[in-house]
Amino acid sequence: MIVAIPKEIAPGENRVAAVPVTVKELIKKGLEVHVESGAGKGAFIADADFVQAGAVIEKSPAALFAAADFVLKVNHPLMNEKLGQHEIDMIKEGTAVLSFFQTTKETELVRLYQKRNITGFSMTLIPRTTLAQKMDALSSQSNIAGYKSVLLGATHLGVFMPLLMTAAGTIPPAKVLILGAGVAGLQAISTAKRLGAQVEAFDVRPVVKEQVESLGAKFVEVETDKTEGVGEGGYAKETSEEYKRKQQALIKTHIAKSDLVITTALIPGRPAPTLIPDDVVDAMKPGAVIVDLAAENGGNCTLTKPGQVITHKGVTIDGTLNLPGTMAIHASQLYAKNVSAFVTYLCPEGELKLNLEDEIIAGAMFTHNGEVTHELTKKALSKIGEKQND
Repeated sequence: MIVAIPKEIAPGENRVAAVPVTVKELIKKGLEVHVESGAGKGAFIADADFVQAGAVIEKSPAALFAAADFVLKVNHPLMNEKLGQHEIDMIKEGTAVLSFFQTTKETELVRLYQKRNITGFSMTLIPRTTLAQKMDALSSQSNIAGYKSVLLGATHLGVFMPLLMTAAGTIPPAKVLILGAGVAGLQAISTAKRLGAQVEAFDVRPVVKEQVESLGAKFVEVETDKTEGVGEGGYAKETSEEYKRKQQALIKTHIAKSDLVITTALIPGRPAPTLIPDDVVDAMKPGAVIVDLAAENGGNCTLTKPGQVITHKGVTIDGTLNLPGTMAIHASQLYAKNVSAFVTYLCPEGELKLNLEDEIIAGAMFTHNGEVTHELTKKALSKIGEKQND
């Protein structure tokens, strides 16, 4: 069985779905690994390193996809402008494809998977269970994003992060507010504290208060029901309107005092919830900074421009996308280990074994045998069909 590792073609994407160590792991399981020439360049991995690990280097992406039984990617298939051909059209029918894939967002591509009888797996759909922990790419990449977001915010700030006592006077520490205390948020808290900032954090899930405080940050809390905002698998969920009113009033007060605000709130498969509307940005002090980690799904700030850094009334709003891709060496190492763990789970003896009763396999799969197997994806496709009929 041939596993293919193509070169990522998304703009600015430097990560790769395999590294030499994981190539060896896959080969040990009886898989044959083919890597497109230059696939590891952005992560500073030479073709020779892959060859030494046992991989076969393929110069042509078309030939790579044509031979593959299982394609491992970072991003979902895209249009290859150089070749004038979509990656999905180069992948032979019946192939399995694993990548990050927001199935309720990229519905047209889901249809193409169906049409070409591709078995689609998404790293974003892997259940957050103890057994699947080593496959959790969302967490591994969010960890990097949380770290980098603080460094990015610090470069925009016109103030020091730590308290400084100098002969010219005392400089107070920067006030940092983290909105969302998931993996990215907790890493952002840790990083900001290490830089000496005064850190506060808010989350709709009261259960994370202890984690926030254990890292030395103050938890900004809205008094409410203990189950408010707590969804399946530890993710946040949509909150009530009354909660949202209380939340907005409290957050506005704290944001107005902050030098740096980092937003991390995402609900899988849905547009990012609005945490910072225009009027809240207007209340911020000149020189303040917002780093919006939810920019990919629209942003937690209404003024965020995905992929851009803008200034609004003296406030810098950074909507930089794909922060993990800016730290490609470690991001690739971690992602490749997540991918390897999942693939070796699927192919324990070198062949794809699809036990659809298995929670991890069934949970990560969204298309198989020309059918959509993921319920939320089915609903998204159904809604689009209803709109088209109207």
